[in-house]
Amino acid sequence: MNGKQVKPLNHFKPKSLIVSCQALPDEPLYGSHIMSKMALAAYLGGATGIRANGYEDIKAIKETVDLPVIGIVKQDYPDSPVYITPTLKEVRDVVRAGAEIVAIDATHRHRPNGESLEALVQSIRREFPELILMADIATKADGLKAEALGFDMISTTLTGYTEETKGTPLPNYRLVKDLLKHTTCPIIAEGGIQCPNHLAKLFKLGVYGAVIGSAITRPQLITQSFAKVIDHV
Repeated sequence: MNGKQVKPLNHFKPKSLIVSCQALPDEPLYGSHIMSKMALAAYLGGATGIRANGYEDIKAIKETVDLPVIGIVKQDYPDSPVYITPTLKEVRDVVRAGAEIVAIDATHRHRPNGESLEALVQSIRREFPELILMADIATKADGLKAEALGFDMISTTLTGYTEETKGTPLPNYRLVKDLLKHTTCPIIAEGGIQCPNHLAKLFKLGVYGAVIGSAITRPQLITQSFAKVIDHV
């Protein structure tokens, strides 16, 4: 992997294709039954892992496909912009649902209740010592801190979505290169992977795996991309 020794990782093998099966309440495919079928479709298509949101969806997906799941719980708190598995409460829901990996926001932003990222990681390690932790990061600095805190995986999930990274072209190849050069954690590329060529380039760079979401599992957005072409014909 990119000429350096990468930490071994249980559940996922190198060049893992992870499909994000998520739908929010205002989306047409919302519901655990639908998301479990989406995960099954991804599995039949060659996915080697699933990323899922919320207890009900994670549980239904684990009952449907024999694939490792990266679990999150999206929860808003009034005192913080952090919403991806922001506290130990959400981590417990992910574990209870059966996910092997939990992803949490590992950016430097202010967290709910003023808790530090360090304190949250320590709490997780005490309560769930075998749980695999994925850091959802936005910048190189986030990634370096996540490795120092002992995260098992680093994902570029939040690049382009934090205040300081808004407008960043996606996929963020530069961030991927920096993380591959300066860390030994398995790097998971996520964000803006819209076509097979994007995926091929990321794997050639040396990422351990990649998460693809909207390009596969949000048909309203896929349809919209085709519909927009008509206006220019």
